Amino acid sequence: MIPAPAPDDPNVDLVFGAYQRGQYKTAFDLATQRVQDKGDAKAMTMLGELYANAMGVRRDDAKAAEWYRRAADAGDREGMFALAMLRLEGRGGPVNRDEAVKLLASSAKLGNPKAAYNLALLYLDGQTLPQDLKRAAELLRVAADAGNPEAQYALATFYKEGTGVPKDLEKAVRLLQAASLADNVDAEVEYAIALYNGTGTPKNEAAGVALLRKAARQNSPIAQNRLAHVLLSGRGAPMDKVEGLKWHLVAKGVGKGDPMLDEAFSDLSPADRAKAEAAARKWLGGK
Repeated sequence: MIPAPAPDDPNVDLVFGAYQRGQYKTAFDLATQRVQDKGDAKAMTMLGELYANAMGVRRDDAKAAEWYRRAADAGDREGMFALAMLRLEGRGGPVNRDEAVKLLASSAKLGNPKAAYNLALLYLDGQTLPQDLKRAAELLRVAADAGNPEAQYALATFYKEGTGVPKDLEKAVRLLQAASLADNVDAEVEYAIALYNGTGTPKNEAAGVALLRKAARQNSPIAQNRLAHVLLSGRGAPMDKVEGLKWHLVAKGVGKGDPMLDEAFSDLSPADRAKAEAAARKWLGGK
């Protein structure tokens, strides 16, 4: 779902406030009034948002695109971004990647971190635009500096691998830390592993395990697998083979098998195995 625009104007605040409270019909009526009275661009974007996501009105991609277009033409960076995403998805009109690129570039130039991030992805995949890793890294930096956790995680990967930027593990870890604080699960896993191994940051096994537990509870199969290894070894956390087998079975249940763990847990007593299996079933059943 495309986030609603942040209000700059106290009158738009009423529209945005109604939207945040889930009073979509009220938000629609107030935004319509704002457009009629003031030609307000942010209210136009709000109308696009409501039509695009069937909030208070029947979903209508063509009307959403029309409102986003009006907002974009009036200079609203959120309207530009939202219309670009519709053009990339082929909603409310045919797919138009050239138009989407122009809209993302305009929105990014006006400081929209989501636009900078999505434009970076297009430079990265090299299909819509010629691949340009350096430009992708520059755009990711803009979005990362604005606090976009997906961009922080992606840029961390660039620094880790030396893609489009000089390799720098310490910068990578700082970005992973920032993204993990914003609950980006992929970043939590990578940062946990960096802490556990002391890669690019002082070694702190206990902190790494705590973060792995958090990511495991957020349904990351990689974190669940790593946590099973930790609980088997007793490094950074007390050894707990029953809990370890539970997380191994949970990860395996969603396709993250591990023959080494299958073997390592094979000597568990039938009672302990039954306990772990019951716990795994309960976890998987509750998802």
